[in-house]
Amino acid sequence: MAAPARRLDTQINFLQRLPQRPILLPAPPPVEPGERDDVRRLREQLDAAVRSKVMSATELIRAIAKQHREELLPITIEPLDALLGGGLPRGKVVELAGRSAGGRFSIVLAALAAATSAGEAAVLVDLGDHLDPQIAEATGVDLRRLLWIRPQKMKDAVHAVEMIAATGFQLVVLDAGLPPIRGKRVAEASWVRLARTAEAQGTAMLISTPYPMTGTASEIVLDARRVRPKWTGSGNSPRVLAGMSMDVIVNKHRHEKEGRSARLEFVTLEAASR
Repeated sequence: MAAPARRLDTQINFLQRLPQRPILLPAPPPVEPGERDDVRRLREQLDAAVRSKVMSATELIRAIAKQHREELLPITIEPLDALLGGGLPRGKVVELAGRSAGGRFSIVLAALAAATSAGEAAVLVDLGDHLDPQIAEATGVDLRRLLWIRPQKMKDAVHAVEMIAATGFQLVVLDAGLPPIRGKRVAEASWVRLARTAEAQGTAMLISTPYPMTGTASEIVLDARRVRPKWTGSGNSPRVLAGMSMDVIVNKHRHEKEGRSARLEFVTLEAASR
């Protein structure tokens, strides 16, 4: 057994005696600041009306990214979109707070259906465990474009939203369910990190909670209240739930007037089929 050990020591000593030659890497191409000469010469030869529309590839990519961040994601519920100023703002956090989960989750499904039916990928972090895939598909959600996450605690849900939003999903929804919420309330710094992640990625972020949680991190806070059920049937005939109405009030909006309200009307799948 001593011979292999001596051979190994010899090989190590030989490698240590080899001259250490630096590895020469090719120098990166120089980056010229400002506008390229060929693009500048091309613009100088064009009319003023056309000149402003000519862009280099880098300028075009930046313009498309800026336009995408300034777009809105309509929920396709007209009264609600009007309160939001056209829809969910990309790159911002919108909080929908209300004690009842029925109305809030109907808005969650509408947002998921609007995004996935338009070909965008969406995420539902379902702390309340309210999603029924069959009902979601019947309401227009494309399940092939939906990532469904079911955390156990609020802290895990917030961490999941932050991690998933950083991957580039266009819509990320967190539904906290009904009180009492599983797990302790998270610090406001966690919501601020979510807002920064949404802004960096251009992600539309909807937080559905039984009471306000996001604090200063949210761009818009909506208060969902006064859920009224609607029934069919009278007299001795059995009564069947046909739908519900819900009032939504703008408690906070950084660009629109606060205090505005709208009434949303929802119908059940059975009533819609009739």
